[in-house]
This record gives sequence, C-alpha cells and structure tokens, in this order.
Amino acid sequence: MIRTFVLTLICAIGGTVASAAIDIKEVTSPGGIQAWMVEEPSIPFAALEIRIRGGASLDAPGKRGAVNLMMGLIEEGAGDMDARAFQAKREELAASFRFRAFDDTIAISAEFLSENRDEALSLLREALINPRFDQTAIDRVRAQVLTGIASDEKDPNRIASAFFNEVAFGDHPYGTNMDGTVESVNALTRDDIIAAHKAALTRDRIFVGAVGDITADELGPILDTLLGDLPAEGPPLPKDVDFGLQGGVTVIDYETPQSVALFGHEGIKRDDDDFFAAYILNQVLGASGFESRLMEEVREKRGLTYGIRTFLVPKNHAEMILGSVASANATIAEAIDVTRAEWDRMATQGMTADELATVKTYLTGEYPLRFDGNAEIASILVGMQMIGLPPDYVINRNDYIEAVTLEDVNRVASELLDAEALHFVVVGKPEGLQ
Repeated sequence: MIRTFVLTLICAIGGTVASAAIDIKEVTSPGGIQAWMVEEPSIPFAALEIRIRGGASLDAPGKRGAVNLMMGLIEEGAGDMDARAFQAKREELAASFRFRAFDDTIAISAEFLSENRDEALSLLREALINPRFDQTAIDRVRAQVLTGIASDEKDPNRIASAFFNEVAFGDHPYGTNMDGTVESVNALTRDDIIAAHKAALTRDRIFVGAVGDITADELGPILDTLLGDLPAEGPPLPKDVDFGLQGGVTVIDYETPQSVALFGHEGIKRDDDDFFAAYILNQVLGASGFESRLMEEVREKRGLTYGIRTFLVPKNHAEMILGSVASANATIAEAIDVTRAEWDRMATQGMTADELATVKTYLTGEYPLRFDGNAEIASILVGMQMIGLPPDYVINRNDYIEAVTLEDVNRVASELLDAEALHFVVVGKPEGLQ
C-alpha cells in the first residue's frame, strides 16, 4: 500500500528564496513493514534510516551493556565473512553503514549507490540477520568499550551525569550507563550478545525512512527481504519512571581547577499540548547560545563561564529539562546562584513580546535548512514517525510555532520551571558549596 503527501518547503538562502517539493509516501510492504519515503532520482544514490524502539533499555538484568556491545559488533563479520572481509566488501561497494545504540532505540543508517544497491542491501541484510559475533571480534570491541568506560570515569561531565541519573532513576535502565560497567561488560558472553540481538532487533517496533533514487514499488519488497527474517516481537519495554531527584546541590570531590555542573528537574512529554510553548521557552532560557538569557546573565554580564546551555529531554519513559555549566572552582557557586535566580525570574515574570518575536523568527527560519540531504531527510522522517507526527507536520510545524502566544509561553514557564526543584551535581573543588 502506498499513500502520498506532497509537501513544499520554502527556504531563504543567501537572500534568495528557494522552493522545493518533498513528496512523502507512506509505504507498507507486502509483509506489513511500514515506511515513509521521498523519491529523489536526480542523483543515483539513496539513504535508508531504520530505528527500532527499545534500545539499551532492553538489557537483561545483570547484563548491562549487552545491547551497546552487540551493536558495536554488527559489522564485525556476517555470514561467511569475517570482520576484515565484511569491511572490504562494504568499501568495494562504496556503501556506508552505521549501527548505534541509544537508551530507547537502536539506529541503523545506510547510504549506497544505485548501481550497487542490491549488493549493498544484501550485505546489510547479512549484518542484521546473520551477524557472526566471533569471539575475537567480541574481545576486540569489548576492549574498546572498556577503554571508553575508563575514560568516562575520569571525565567530570560523565561523572556528573552518572550520579544525576543514578539518583534520579534508581534501578530503572535510565539510572545506569548504557555502556555498562567494567564488571558487567567483562562478564558478557557470546550467548549474552546473541540474546541481546534477538531482543533488540525485532519487526514489531521498526520505523523506516528512505530517501533518494528508489521508488515506492521497489521499497516494499526491499524491506521484506532486508528485515522480514527478524524476530516478530521483542520483550516488554520498561515501564515509565518518575523523576526522583529533589532540589539541592551535590558536590563530588574531584581534583580539577574548574568545576562542572549538571542541573535539572522534571520536564514535559513530547506529546503534551504545551510542548511547543516549552520548546520556545527553553530556546529563550538557555538553548539559543549567545542569545539566551542564561548566557547573557552568567557569561556576558558576569564572566563566570564560557558557556551554559539547557535542554528539553523527553525520553520514552521519563522527561527532564536539563542544563550544564562549567566555571572556576572559585566562581561556580555564584554561577549556580545566578542560574537559579534566572530560572525563577523566567518562571515568575515570563519572557517579553520582543523575545518571543525574535525566537519565532529564528525557529521558523532555520527549520527548512534541516532538509539538506538524503540522510538528513530520512532521519527526520523516522523521527516524526516515532513520536506519532503526521506526514504533513513538516509544512504545519512553523504554523505550530507561530500559534504559540506570549500568554501560552508564560503560563508554561510558571508551570514547568521550578528553581527550588533544581538539583545541581557539581564535580570539582568548588568553593562555597558543600
């Protein structure tokens, strides 16, 4: 089945206006795999983005890091090809594959030439369906993961994040690093990797975006060949978890001339009716670089940091609004005070009409510029599907931004932002903090 939505994007580049039609087709393969695609035959090249819900959150009890390690092994040999033969074949085909694990998803990205499409997709299928998981490859990739874990244990930002998540989410998968620990990763066996592959790569949670020199009639059979032999269903997903960190300051002693702080509190769901207002609010508060209030107050006026930034983090099972800042040990306490005061000022006084107009101009102007390549568009198509947006979102998105009123933003600011609930995890030798 194929359904079509023709969308037009208007981009202003270099003082000129360019119009480009994006013809989004909804495709359902004969085997029932759904995908969104955009045909673009002008260049003999295509990009495929596949995401599967679950990700590292599906690690079995006591097997933390298994999904992450498994995804690192996917292209380390498949079928009758060992790691070296697989890489040589991929390079011969001039194909690009990426396999990544995240908290809530795994991502498979592929780019290939039209002349090599069948061979490239056959190679990708072998990686997804018949990975070898040779012990020599497991040992090699495990060593790489362990090196990363050891590096994280010396990184102040990673230390802060690990503590923040542990206290906020406890024994939920969000409470621990998806890479695992030295102990858990060392204990993983080949059987654990095979089990992680079976759990994480399943057909019932697949989302696909395809862009480039490929037709809708071709895509359906391709998806069945590529993904049809994966297990039909995966294990249960984790349950939602409440954000469990109360307001305050935690200091983790670490020998460094500059302290880093990760801060935040409970956030807002991506499907909340007020999400666009919260998105605009966050831009003005701390997400818009040198134009944000926190950058103005903490850096420009007081010189307490090189940078401070905030983020909306709507995960699948919990929501946060987070921020980060670094400052000298002697000034981090002041940076925290100023941050908390500005957080409270935005909550109680809101933003101005001029701020709202400026941020709307920026957000509506930069959005079309995201559609600047096959891989980028494929990723956008998948992201829209995963959060339940319709195909016409890309032409209505700026209307949603424009529809947000100053009253909306300031109401959401008063409901979402809570300076007293902010918890700061500070790693360093801060003066004036305990």
